[in-house]
Amino acid sequence: MAIRTSRQPLPRAQRGAVLYVALIMLILLALIGIAGMQVTGMQERMAANYLRTNQAFQNAESDARQVETAIETQLASGEVYKATQEVCSPTYDPLTWADATSAASGSYTRRIDKCFTASSFKTGKRQNEETGNIYQVTALASDTATNASASAVIDTVFIP
Repeated sequence: MAIRTSRQPLPRAQRGAVLYVALIMLILLALIGIAGMQVTGMQERMAANYLRTNQAFQNAESDARQVETAIETQLASGEVYKATQEVCSPTYDPLTWADATSAASGSYTRRIDKCFTASSFKTGKRQNEETGNIYQVTALASDTATNASASAVIDTVFIP
């Protein structure tokens, strides 16, 4: 009867290749984790910036609607609303106004119904018509009342 012996390498003959492979895999996993953390941090900053910008826009929209409500209320009571600018000239640019404004919020109202002639076509004849009161309402607002980090300008045309 023959005795069978298995040929297993002796412990001192092993070179540790598994250890090197495991260390390389751990380094790769660490690099993937670091890259994932950087991407997450960037997305968090982007979401916070979007939130601040959206809050500034909503505040500016609210301010513009408040001015429009004040115009409508004053005209409905029979009074005359006095706009910030009642004449067509000088020309007005909302962004230039907002850049020149040092306050975190504000509004500017311009009456524009006398700046252009309006007409309509009825049965083939051009007829002049009175445009009534038309206002250009510009509102500037920031995301917070103190320590503002975002601002927005809303420019609307309001016909009461």
